[in-house]
Amino acid sequence: MEFERPSFRGRAPIDAYGDGGFTVGGARRKGSLLLLQDDIAPWPTEALSAADEASLQPLLDEADRYDFVLLGCGATIAPPPAALRALLKSAGLGVEFMDTGAACRVYNVLLTEQRRFAGAFIAV
Repeated sequence: MEFERPSFRGRAPIDAYGDGGFTVGGARRKGSLLLLQDDIAPWPTEALSAADEASLQPLLDEADRYDFVLLGCGATIAPPPAALRALLKSAGLGVEFMDTGAACRVYNVLLTEQRRFAGAFIAV
């Protein structure tokens, strides 16, 4: 059986995660990340409780390009704080949250489906 190689249409897939960072499109990046349509930006957040408007500004600046945010919560799944959910909702964004490992796997699947989403992943 042959498998078709997935197409990510210009956005880099997550190759690996752990040890305090991610490998995205073959490049190692330390710390938490915002994975946007045209950019991969550092996200100065080590815990969901620290996520705020300032840290999410690059994503909020282009919120109209996305339907939802895939949120990688860290080593374990945790519901986003009410203030974070309200901030994203006010920007017209839904939120799907899961632990960072699961979010990395789902991210790559969503890329192949060409979905309109951004990622916000806390490093583990």
